[in-house]
Amino acid sequence: MTTPTPSDSSDFVRDIISEDITSGKHKRIVTRFPPEPNGYLHIGHAKAICIDFGTSLEFGGECHLRMDDTNPSKETMEYVESIKHDVRWLGFDWGEHFYFSADYFERMYEYTCALIRKGSAYVCELTQEQWKDYRGIPTQPGKESPFRNRPAEESLDLFGRMRAGEFQDGTLCVRAKIDMASPNLHMRDPVIYRIMRAHHYRTGDKWCIYPTYDFAHPIEDAIEYITHSLCTLEFEVHRPLYDWVLQQLKFSPTPPRQIEFARLNLTYTVLSKRKLLELVRDGHVKGWDDPRMPTIAGLRRRGFTPESIRHFCKRIGVTKFDGYTDIALLEFCVREELNKSANRAMAVLDPVKVVIENFPAEQVDFLEGINNPENPEAGVRIIPFTRELFIERDDFREEASKKYFRLAPGKEVRLRYGYFITCTGFTKDPATGLVSEIRCTYDAATRGGNSPDSRKVKGTIHWVSAAQGVAAEIRIYDRLFKTEHPEEVPEGVDYKTNLNPDSLKIVKAVIEPALAKAAKGTRFQFERKGYFIVDGVDHLESAPVFNQIVPLKDSGTKTEG
Repeated sequence: MTTPTPSDSSDFVRDIISEDITSGKHKRIVTRFPPEPNGYLHIGHAKAICIDFGTSLEFGGECHLRMDDTNPSKETMEYVESIKHDVRWLGFDWGEHFYFSADYFERMYEYTCALIRKGSAYVCELTQEQWKDYRGIPTQPGKESPFRNRPAEESLDLFGRMRAGEFQDGTLCVRAKIDMASPNLHMRDPVIYRIMRAHHYRTGDKWCIYPTYDFAHPIEDAIEYITHSLCTLEFEVHRPLYDWVLQQLKFSPTPPRQIEFARLNLTYTVLSKRKLLELVRDGHVKGWDDPRMPTIAGLRRRGFTPESIRHFCKRIGVTKFDGYTDIALLEFCVREELNKSANRAMAVLDPVKVVIENFPAEQVDFLEGINNPENPEAGVRIIPFTRELFIERDDFREEASKKYFRLAPGKEVRLRYGYFITCTGFTKDPATGLVSEIRCTYDAATRGGNSPDSRKVKGTIHWVSAAQGVAAEIRIYDRLFKTEHPEEVPEGVDYKTNLNPDSLKIVKAVIEPALAKAAKGTRFQFERKGYFIVDGVDHLESAPVFNQIVPLKDSGTKTEG
């Protein structure tokens, strides 16, 4: 695991923390990352992780990992383990500070009783439908619940009976008594406890009442002595309730401070856990770790590195302004990282055979190829060269213009690390009309791709030995959605109509023989094609499986050369 280094960047969150340290308000910074274990984390969570853990690291503090498990109907231990794995994979460590909201249920129950005793909460019997009428709208005051002023003793009795399981789900709840005239609807007597008969993956059937997130979160932060509760902008309107809970329960002298930042919105992507679950459940993708998914598990299987994701999160920064980040920036960051770290290799994804007519049929030349020109320590590899080769079909034309520099009748090209070859002819499959074989001659004096007479050859193409190359399955991934903002659809239209039907293409390729034994998770740059990783899940007996991470940045550009 690579340990993230402190950042020298500055933003409003870091400025606030720095001021709090300078003023003496806090001597040690404590943050937290509190995901709900109801799905796999995605790239938006990666930004939050980098902020939560990154800021604490920079200021010499600590960051807690807490499972916000107050909604047992959707939460599982599978999700808990996936979250822990993802945070560690990104390079962060919570040390001994791993917690569950469920650890605090008894204390939250007592805190609720304390609020009822002091007249700051009450048991309400209005249904959700009835409450919509009572709550009102932001521009007009709401109406008080007819149960708002019931005696504290009565509410305490009912709350105890709620815990004992005497009432059906949805019949009673506990509301905070705040302000029914507040323009902020979250302050109009919000629910802080509700009845929910659901088996909890951690506490089993001990509880049939559970606190709401808005009530539980500030209490958890206070119990853990969190100094700065960093969250996304949608929680800004919840902050008055966060502060109200802390004030009512007298968490002092320095209660946690909630600070909001803009969430990550990524083009061509959906980042709603509910919608991602829907894509998995309905079979539009093959699980949470499908390489087309924006989940951290999906990005990891796709081949993205933790370093590239952290670099991406650093580049987009921390702001108060919502907007979209182009997914091309994320792709750029992984290219930049892999250009330095990934060894080169040759793979032919749409092969057509080349026969070198003047090369001895039984001879094998072993040529040297540079593993990574960006890293001299990566060394070289040995590549077998034989009479019969495979090249890419689009590296040959039956007729070529003056600006076409690859292989064509009468034209000479350089084989990468190999020899100069000249096309002398070709044959076609009469059934398909496609070129089935290309005939060439080679110049033995040009071994290694060098010309002793300094003649100019503009075209260089990659190749693989037909005799010693290995068959492989290559999975070419495109964006999961075909539109930039897939959730922006007319009323009544399903966002899934924007799914890209060509988000996955599987091709049968031929690769260098050394790649056949590459370990799962090993990344390569297939020369002139892009970056690929040996799939960490699937392994076919007949062929290794490679996932495309990203194409080369100019792969979509059509040129004559």
